Amino acid sequence: MIFPIGAMQRTNSEKVGTETYDAVIVGSGIAGAIIANELGRSGKRVLVLEAGEGTGSTLNGYHEYLTRYFATAYKDNQSPYPTNPDVPMPRSSDARKITPGIPLTSGYLVQNGPFGTDTTYTRVFAGTSLHWEAKTPRMLPSDFRMQDDFGVGVNWPIAHSSLNDYYEKAEHELGVSSDVSVQQDPKLDLRFRTGYDFPMHSIPLSYLDKVVDRGIRGTSVELFGETFDLSVRSFPQARNGVPNPAYENGKGFAPVGAVDTVQSEMGGRCQGNNNCVPICPIQAKYHAGKTLAKALQNPDVHILTQSVASKIVMDENGRVRHIEVKRYHRPSSPEFSSLNVTGKVYVLCTNAIENARLMLASGLQSRNGLVGRNLMDHAYLLSWALMPQDCGTMRGTNCTGGIVNLRNGRFRTHQAAFAADIHNDGWGWAVGSPLYDLRLVVDQQNLFGPELRKELVRRINRQLLLAFMIDVLPDENNRVSVDPRYLDDLGNMRPVISYTPPEYTMRGAAYARQLARLVFQRLGAADYTAYDPADYGYITYEDEGYIIRGGNHLAGTHIMGPSADRSVVDENQRSWEHENLYLAGGGSMPTIGTSNISLTIATLSYKSAEAILRVI
Repeated sequence: MIFPIGAMQRTNSEKVGTETYDAVIVGSGIAGAIIANELGRSGKRVLVLEAGEGTGSTLNGYHEYLTRYFATAYKDNQSPYPTNPDVPMPRSSDARKITPGIPLTSGYLVQNGPFGTDTTYTRVFAGTSLHWEAKTPRMLPSDFRMQDDFGVGVNWPIAHSSLNDYYEKAEHELGVSSDVSVQQDPKLDLRFRTGYDFPMHSIPLSYLDKVVDRGIRGTSVELFGETFDLSVRSFPQARNGVPNPAYENGKGFAPVGAVDTVQSEMGGRCQGNNNCVPICPIQAKYHAGKTLAKALQNPDVHILTQSVASKIVMDENGRVRHIEVKRYHRPSSPEFSSLNVTGKVYVLCTNAIENARLMLASGLQSRNGLVGRNLMDHAYLLSWALMPQDCGTMRGTNCTGGIVNLRNGRFRTHQAAFAADIHNDGWGWAVGSPLYDLRLVVDQQNLFGPELRKELVRRINRQLLLAFMIDVLPDENNRVSVDPRYLDDLGNMRPVISYTPPEYTMRGAAYARQLARLVFQRLGAADYTAYDPADYGYITYEDEGYIIRGGNHLAGTHIMGPSADRSVVDENQRSWEHENLYLAGGGSMPTIGTSNISLTIATLSYKSAEAILRVI
């Protein structure tokens, strides 16, 4: 629950400008919320700077988001969240094919190409956790040893096992629904502490998941000398399921509800709504506002909304002196007032693009030149087919299960690993169903009235979409930079993106397409996959065309490492060059593997909070 924004522990900007906090945190997403809560619980005075208005911090505000989503015709990831010229954010509709040598400037992201990404993130209270899919698999131990195990990528400076306690804390805070017996897998080298239980039992597999599983059971594939048996497995989910009475040695788990102290109709068990991306209509899905609710009940934790961190100012010793903030008066106006905020430590918790953008806009490129480099985002390859029978499409949340057998193996020396998500929302991501089907049935089959409705149900109930989430290795050529020619309405430099999926990833994509054909064959499904060369995500690899979509899993722009020569931050996400500055979030991750990154971001945030408490 969250107190209405006016009742939050906050102070006016004049008072902020005269005080020194123990910690100043930029961003109220998962990383910022967890670190603020942990520091506040230890009696530290914390200021959170949030660029958005704070609308989603009340039930009425959340209902505004829902109303906007239901009313809009174009339902992309950002459709519930209002356009704010003072805090622009990328939208998938901005994506265009890149013309070589001509930057794409029509959206918030300036794209230099050669690949045009449709990656988005949300700059509002609670951040992108409002529209995330809420899948929370742990990374694999081999993801931390890519160089040692496979001769590609880099190693993490820490062992996977050293994060086990922090993973458990993160799974508690996010309220993860899963079962160890399903997730533990020797072939993936994924093991859990003896006696560990997830807070809640698994979200059940959808009927579609079960149909696919029955169809592919007994199917094996061989890849570089290894055999992999295919099956469908449920994904861990940060959404309310059935509490596990065995959790914490029988203490059980109490799920966290919605965003307001007075409401009682929302925030219960997941109802299987299919629009949980871009917004869960009942708040059964975790978002960072739930952690902020606890943090902001502490009188020592304050939040300042409509406050855009504009510049990090250093002293002569390389320590952060203060952060310059622009507080806009209202979203419809470029007018703002300026103030400086001061703390003992400063923590950037926006995302991999915005953290790097702010650092570079402040002139804080590291001596090794790695700030902004090694940008990563999972590459998604979509394949879609029509099943021979009704299979319950459009029932359940967006993704409840998938094929995870190829997340790990010796083949990673040669090509990227992947997980194949089974989408319960049909062909929506691929072609825009059900509007696509409506146009097709009306224009090509000339059906209307009851026959139209019958045919739409027949088609949509049989749709199957496989979304292959493919590993992307760090590459210094994939980067975020800034350019004073490209400014937003407040005069802040916009991020400039140069990005293309590496060949290692494309080898994985090519194999994923072959696997999709095999799966469709086993299911007796008609393959309708078609990749249009005019599409902004179209890539040719070995004379075959593919369309790659962004996963919104941003990482790598301030990677951690064992020393300052080849990394930006240490294992606690502390800047090597600025001792009172921490860069938290996906940008610190040296690799991303085949796991959605939010759980690992939360995990690293707990580790960083402990480190910060040792120095303030």
